[in-house]
Amino acid sequence: VQEDILSANNLVAARNRGYFEGRGIFALNLMSSPGAGKTTLLERTIRDLSPGLVWAVIEGDQQTTIDADRIDAAGASAIQVNTGTGCHLDARMIREAMAQLTVPEGAVLAIENVGNLICPALFDLGEARRVIIVSTTEGSDKPLKYPTILRDAHLCIINKVDLLPYVDFDLDEFMANARRINPDLSFIPLSAKTGEGLELWYDWVRENHRAASAGDLRAKE
Repeated sequence: VQEDILSANNLVAARNRGYFEGRGIFALNLMSSPGAGKTTLLERTIRDLSPGLVWAVIEGDQQTTIDADRIDAAGASAIQVNTGTGCHLDARMIREAMAQLTVPEGAVLAIENVGNLICPALFDLGEARRVIIVSTTEGSDKPLKYPTILRDAHLCIINKVDLLPYVDFDLDEFMANARRINPDLSFIPLSAKTGEGLELWYDWVRENHRAASAGDLRAKE
């Protein structure tokens, strides 16, 4: 049954991807556990990189429009997708959300998935890049406990580095554990609160956005 569900999802994801690529839209899928700081990072990124980049955001949560309201206030077009008892977004939800969301050609489409480290990893949404966000409060062994979400990720953001002096988190150990799962994974340690490391993240977004707009993002994989 799961194979049938994933197969059907992948067909829709391929259509989503073709649509994004045809319009030069840079679509990224942001995944994390609850409380890692996805929305805070996204808010600050949108404010700091606008108006140079046009943003649209699909917010996935089980209930409420709280995060979509925050993103809208930051200056991006946003739509909330409530999954109810579901623990992830799927490609069909993205397709339906896109029908209601204005996403200009050449925009950045950020898909903020439901806070969960298991289910979202299984579902391709049609994104060009997968970004995993962890925080220093989660423990250095997290990659070994939740390997699936790292296998197809392009970038791992380690948020809340301002808390490193106060928590039991070994940055080098975490990255070594993650590379055991995905040797090609890139890392950006940062703090969405203090701003430390944000320029590296912004450079990554700009570079991938330029490649998507030029139609050669796949060549960079």
